[in-house]
Amino acid sequence: MSSIFSKIIRGDIPVFKVAEDEFHLAFLDIFPLAKGHVLVIPKKEIDYIFDIESDEYLQLWQFAQKIAKGMDSVIKCARIGVAVIGLEIPHAHIHLVPLQKVSDINFDRPKLKFSDDEMEAVMKLIRSAI
Repeated sequence: MSSIFSKIIRGDIPVFKVAEDEFHLAFLDIFPLAKGHVLVIPKKEIDYIFDIESDEYLQLWQFAQKIAKGMDSVIKCARIGVAVIGLEIPHAHIHLVPLQKVSDINFDRPKLKFSDDEMEAVMKLIRSAI
């Protein structure tokens, strides 16, 4: 099941890549809830996060933890929030969202828009901390 994330993994669509390894990719959400909102995905095409094999599931969360710790060290926020919705794109993904308050992770809120320069700067900031 190909999705926009498949195109991102193949490099067909550019993203603000925060980190990558052989099995995972982390990049800035282009429709963020907060500055620094990151999506963490497995490179393997799988729709539902709970269909991921146990060892791969744990590796995905370990990768996400590494990204979240880096984010937490360089982005001023109370916490890095985590959400797995899974309805908007048919490819498992984890949202890592810098939070000041609970309502910051409300996906019904209007999405933010940042310039490419701002996205590049926050990408580099997070990368530097990982």
